[in-house]
Amino acid sequence: VGTRETASLPRRELVAMMLGRELGEETSHTSSVQAKAGPARFRFKGTGRRGKVEPFDLDIAEGEVVGLAGLLGSGRTETAELMFGWKPADSGTIEVEGRGVSLSSPQAAIAEGFGFCPEDRKTDGIIGDLSVRENIVLALQARRGWARPVSRAEQNELADRYIRALDIRTDGREKPIKLLSGGNQQKAILARWLAMDPKLLILDEPTRGIDVGAHAEIIKLIRELCEKGMSLAVISSELEELVAYSSRVRVLRDHRHVDELSGDKMTTDGIVAAIAASDDQGAGA
Repeated sequence: VGTRETASLPRRELVAMMLGRELGEETSHTSSVQAKAGPARFRFKGTGRRGKVEPFDLDIAEGEVVGLAGLLGSGRTETAELMFGWKPADSGTIEVEGRGVSLSSPQAAIAEGFGFCPEDRKTDGIIGDLSVRENIVLALQARRGWARPVSRAEQNELADRYIRALDIRTDGREKPIKLLSGGNQQKAILARWLAMDPKLLILDEPTRGIDVGAHAEIIKLIRELCEKGMSLAVISSELEELVAYSSRVRVLRDHRHVDELSGDKMTTDGIVAAIAASDDQGAGA
């Protein structure tokens, strides 16, 4: 944290301060998650929404983590909401495993195997008065359709399985989820999407506002999911995290996808430079 005169501050240094970083505080790519060979499992081509995010092209392979980096208001969350059909695209095409699909709503996205953990779990994630069990089975029930209710026995089995697997600290599956800590609420939301076995899981700031222990567990989980073949798109302001677990990082600025970093170029300083670059500069300028 610091106070400086912004008029004389270089753009790159200003961006670093906004991200809570010092220039030269370098983290390089050491992740065990590598970009997967083979065809794209998900393909967004010329996909955008007027006034929210300009058209972009993005391919995501099986078992790949694509990080989304940028300042607040850069278009990261708008990209996630578009991908999940929350605020659907009004341009371009979307393919899932070679099939053209229309993600016109979250229900349509869920039917195609998409999951989305939003940043504001209190408003958009949990249903506070429902139990841990009821919150965990919501996405699976939506994918099956309400005409095929998930039996109470299956609900209990799923809730107990993910409470154990994610170490959700609760007195039991019937406890109202609003009484859990922020980290345990976040893990319960993750459990909700894991229970429906998604093909693509979109995470918006998955470690924000949680304790150090839960933070480490979620990072570990991201790596494990990739190893099992799930594809992920992850938004995070924690650049060290993105570098550590991403296969590549897409950089956004002013509601546009402006750069993509991978391999040796995918460093925290490289991401800061790409965010700070002006429209007529490259990240390395």
